[in-house]
Amino acid sequence: MMITNILFKKYILMYFVIINFITFIVFALDKLFAIKKKWRYKVVTLLGLCFIGGSLGGFLAMHLFRHKTKKKIFVIGVPLMLIIQIMILLFIK
Repeated sequence: MMITNILFKKYILMYFVIINFITFIVFALDKLFAIKKKWRYKVVTLLGLCFIGGSLGGFLAMHLFRHKTKKKIFVIGVPLMLIIQIMILLFIK
């Protein structure tokens, strides 16, 4: 029982690291594409990545690249998702 609990936490942590890395990269690419006036990722894609666990990566990318920081849905939504995800992680035993 103890081993499965440790494995579960390990896989959850690995998932969050990977999804946050992907989200960070997608936000960075979207900013680059915006600068070059090329094809962009949809808002639902960016917020969806944050929703499924990538909110930390999205939040960091937003502030590092100054991307989507004037859009209310991102300014409120991404930090709110981050807080909820942190709370969920804290309650996983």
